[in-house]
Amino acid sequence: MALWVRFARGDGSEGFGTWDEAGGTIAAHAGDIFAGATPTGEAIPRESVRLLAPVRPGKFIGLWNNFRELAAKTGAAIPDGPLWFLKAGTSLLDPDGTIPPPAGYAGKILYEGELGLVVGRRCKDATEEEAAGAIFGLTAVNDVTALDILTADPAFPQWARAKSCDGFGPVGPAIATGLDWSALRVQVALNGRVRQDYPASDMILPPARILSLLSREMTLEPGDLVACGTSVGALPMRPGMVVEVTIAGIGTLRNVMGGGAA
Repeated sequence: MALWVRFARGDGSEGFGTWDEAGGTIAAHAGDIFAGATPTGEAIPRESVRLLAPVRPGKFIGLWNNFRELAAKTGAAIPDGPLWFLKAGTSLLDPDGTIPPPAGYAGKILYEGELGLVVGRRCKDATEEEAAGAIFGLTAVNDVTALDILTADPAFPQWARAKSCDGFGPVGPAIATGLDWSALRVQVALNGRVRQDYPASDMILPPARILSLLSREMTLEPGDLVACGTSVGALPMRPGMVVEVTIAGIGTLRNVMGGGAA
């Protein structure tokens, strides 16, 4: 197992490597994280750098209605395939970044803690076995949503717009390799109070099937990111609130809702 991170140094330069949480250091690497990264031999103190989103996805894909408990609560039908939308690349936000409300928007902004799949190799018309092998690792995602934008027009639910505002895609703090996704829980705390706590094993479509089905419609490339959907407990955030998405083995993705004091 390894924890891959991207980081920014004080001089503005960026790098990536593997994070040793116990030792408090990052082993810097060179090359391509998805195609033969090699250690440089430099050990960087974690406190001396700022963590960035661990991946810069070419495609940032989100799923809706992919957990049985939430489907049962809302009365939604169990889907046969992924119900997906795209988030803009500019929605990506670093760990510890502030989530900015859209200018002029005064409606509800929801957090949605999710497990994210990071694609590590090209995936087209893949079998489930091939798709499973294409998963580089797992990360944590907060699929932030402007609820009032989503439902503003009764004739046209605006999924991409409601979820693509700048900063509406916090990701991190790391990409973990070697984890068993089915043993994980996604926990979200708002100002320290746990609001979401659900098992990843409750997914309707598991990771390999998600990627396999998506790959029939679009070619998945290394670095693409798929958020697997959320379960019960997603609630609005107010300015100044701290939202923390924690997945054991990956870490805690911590962000503050911007827009003023709590």
